[in-house]
Amino acid sequence: MTETPVTDTTFEVHDPAVLAQARRLLDACESGFDMQEAVIAAVQRNERWRGQQCINLLAPEAPTSPAVRTLLSSEVGTRAAEGHIGRVNRWFAGTQYIDEIEALCVELLKQAFRARYADHRLVASMIGNLTVYTALAEPGDVIMSIAQPFGGHSSNRNDGPAGVRGLRIVDVPMDPVELEVDLDLFRKMAPLVRPKLVALGASMTLFPFPLRAMSDIVAEWGGKLFFDGAHQIGLIAGGQFQDPLREGAAVMTGSAGKTFSGPQSGIIVWDDPALTEPITHAIFPVLAATHQVNRVAALAVAAAEMIEYGEIYMARIVRNAQALGAALEGRGIPMLGAQKGFTRTHQVIADVRRFGGGLEVGHLLARANIVTNKNLLPGDTPEDWDRPSGLRMGTIEVTRYGMGESEMDTIADFMARVLVEGQSPSVVAEEVVEFRQGYQTLYYDFDHGLPG
Repeated sequence: MTETPVTDTTFEVHDPAVLAQARRLLDACESGFDMQEAVIAAVQRNERWRGQQCINLLAPEAPTSPAVRTLLSSEVGTRAAEGHIGRVNRWFAGTQYIDEIEALCVELLKQAFRARYADHRLVASMIGNLTVYTALAEPGDVIMSIAQPFGGHSSNRNDGPAGVRGLRIVDVPMDPVELEVDLDLFRKMAPLVRPKLVALGASMTLFPFPLRAMSDIVAEWGGKLFFDGAHQIGLIAGGQFQDPLREGAAVMTGSAGKTFSGPQSGIIVWDDPALTEPITHAIFPVLAATHQVNRVAALAVAAAEMIEYGEIYMARIVRNAQALGAALEGRGIPMLGAQKGFTRTHQVIADVRRFGGGLEVGHLLARANIVTNKNLLPGDTPEDWDRPSGLRMGTIEVTRYGMGESEMDTIADFMARVLVEGQSPSVVAEEVVEFRQGYQTLYYDFDHGLPG
């Protein structure tokens, strides 16, 4: 009798081939120790390639300083510290030194952002956005946020925290050429839907927002402006971008792992004391309990670095981004915002449709040891999510390794040789590795100061 083959109908969101390779590797191990060594070896391979041999142009990444990395592996990371700071507020006794660490972090964040209030317990900036939607909105409320083809992020859309909270989402109108809010259209649209919150957050972020004007418009019905500064928050702390809390935003969230150049972590700051109780209650006990005190200590040191070096570091990041955009445009790679100087942030965006689109170009450049990411452009549709038209690049990491505007010209040349001239990525990769050998020291920290 012939057996009917069993069909595996299990749904798996991850790449099955990659998971199968991991299983084969583990099956070949003879002990738990061998399994540990397999993990460590993978980490070391990534460190050699990404950390020492690649030009990393990912806009959401920044290398942390030696002090931050040390704190991330510190003993305090094994300790639990549920609750607000203070002996009465904690569930556990014996937290007096943890209170000290966390209080230092809070006060450093206040100083870095010139804010009256700050919280340190968010393990990711998306949790910060969920905090805002939990504290300041109710299910069924209308919010306005930016659609993804114009740079908006899922954390403010139906498929993220805003959607999970049951909020009704209306698009902020954007100008697809100027890559800015269409303020005239916003003036007409906003009173029609009367949003409780307007969330200004963008993962493709090149130019400032008209915050004061937008805040004044929504204030007519008690609406509030929420600035999701996931990408720009380091630039804001360093005084190189607009200052949302001074320009009408009620609350600002952000990611410490991007321009702020700290550990992967969320940041939330605000000025209005009336918001303190709802925001902090949303954080604890609703969204955060034991919140990784090693990460809090690392975040505190990153804030101290930003206070000391942020103005110079962030200014150089922006100059490098503008130089990279100009160099790529000059080599035949079309760049968004060229008519406006390319960018006012750490990012530049290329239209790479003629070279095969963002997915193919991103992987082609990775073979040349140049790491970027695919990105939706205005005019792309939701169906283009996996294969969008654009390529996003950022200059945080290359700047922290001491590179300047002349090095941006060199990087653009590497990229153009692969994309425009059609040279072999493997040949360019060898030259990239050689180039990177001269840039192995991290600057803008207390170990190495400023680059010479």
